[in-house]
Amino acid sequence: MFDSVRDDLRATLDDIRAAGLHKPERVIGTPQSATVSVTAGGRPGEVLNFCANNYLGLADHPEVVTAAHEALDRWGYGMASVRFICGTQEVHKELEARLSAFLGQEDTILYSSCFDANGGVFETLLDAQDAVISDALNHASIIDGIRLSKARRFRYANRDMADLERQLKEAAEGGARRKLIVTDGVFSMDGYVAPLREICDLADRHGAMVMVDDSHAVGFVGPGGRGTPELHGVMDRVDILTGTLGKALGGASGGYVAARAEIVALLRQRSRPYLFSNTLAPVIAAASLKVLDLLESADDLRKRLAENTARFRHRMSESGFDILPGDHPIVPVMIGDATRAGRLAEHLLERGVYVIAFSYPVVPQGQARIRVQLSAAHSSQDVNRAVDAFHAASEDLVADRRARAHRSGPTG
Repeated sequence: MFDSVRDDLRATLDDIRAAGLHKPERVIGTPQSATVSVTAGGRPGEVLNFCANNYLGLADHPEVVTAAHEALDRWGYGMASVRFICGTQEVHKELEARLSAFLGQEDTILYSSCFDANGGVFETLLDAQDAVISDALNHASIIDGIRLSKARRFRYANRDMADLERQLKEAAEGGARRKLIVTDGVFSMDGYVAPLREICDLADRHGAMVMVDDSHAVGFVGPGGRGTPELHGVMDRVDILTGTLGKALGGASGGYVAARAEIVALLRQRSRPYLFSNTLAPVIAAASLKVLDLLESADDLRKRLAENTARFRHRMSESGFDILPGDHPIVPVMIGDATRAGRLAEHLLERGVYVIAFSYPVVPQGQARIRVQLSAAHSSQDVNRAVDAFHAASEDLVADRRARAHRSGPTG
């Protein structure tokens, strides 16, 4: 039976490669940092890393690594259980309490990833009587989580408040019992920030709850790094906040839902990814506590990240590259054609800069890009080198195109 399936799968993979949409995995042989060593899938050797979610440079911070070592000795390697059986340690409860205090929420529940956190919310809180109104560019985990619920689904154009209000009115006219607006705090492919104050105003006007996935903001957005609700002054108006420990907060894995106490209490009883997935490894919980300690005095890291971001955005714009506007350290360099974006990323790697080209289905057809991500771990010299490499790699692309045209031209 599988022989025929194998042929179909190979044909699909061939189509992906032919369309320039294949996504190779490069292997690095060093800890995650501003500089990494590529050992497979690209030019071997040390390269500048401009494609990690390591916004504050904490993934290899010595104090975080030390806390992880100490946690292994005290708490062991893994729990071999789910939370409600025998998978809850003091370190898990301490991390939940610390996250609640940091994010200004009443309670927090840990998940093995933010994908699981988003997958566990909608089915638990909403049924066929309810409505969820989702931004069109929300993360795949939100889209998949909504699909698991029986709630009516409404979608509004990205950050379009007039369209959001239209969808809210339609949900109300349809007799929705509960209405939940859900948005990314920062949209990961564009670096755009959601207008949370306006969203909260509409939620108040139409009797809706608000949920924000703030994975690309917590730790460095807002005066104290508490994310987009803090940035917009609406920390007390967001009902559900999901996020990850796998980006600015140390870069390991794990996610959470921080929310109203009753919401978290129900998730502990009914949320399937929580009830049926192993507990977050204690070493990650303990190291995340150290990360929260560091965030209390991380103003210098947030300042350096902002400076690196401003430098890169300014120099790239000045040089004529098409980058999406904003001030977030996600900086999409728009290319358009998927094959050209992939080749540009390859040339950049050859010139010592590790970035990844994003194409369909991660982004819409015709909107291929290289998503550059700045870190506090980068120096100003690193940023300048990256911009210079973009210049040189773009010239390499032009040379490639001329060489291909010459080879395909008439022969004498």
